[in-house]
Amino acid sequence: MSETENTKVERAVVGRVVSDKGDKSITVLVERKLKHPLYGKYIRRSTKVHAHDEDNSAKAGDTVKVVSCRPISKLKCWRLAEVLEAAAV
Repeated sequence: MSETENTKVERAVVGRVVSDKGDKSITVLVERKLKHPLYGKYIRRSTKVHAHDEDNSAKAGDTVKVVSCRPISKLKCWRLAEVLEAAAV
């Protein structure tokens, strides 16, 4: 078995923290732009993901990077990788 077969691909996305109310949990809004198939106009689509924040380091308004992981709870299957930009106070 080669080493490339054992490596797991982690999906990483960047988003904005919209809620940090839960203990060790954050809600991240991930926005993406897609092109309309007929008219060509770019449309914003968004998804909210729940992520695990072990140190409670992310606050509402921060820009963060989250990566996929094994399911931690019913809703949480992402974990906080790093805080890219802190929110302006």
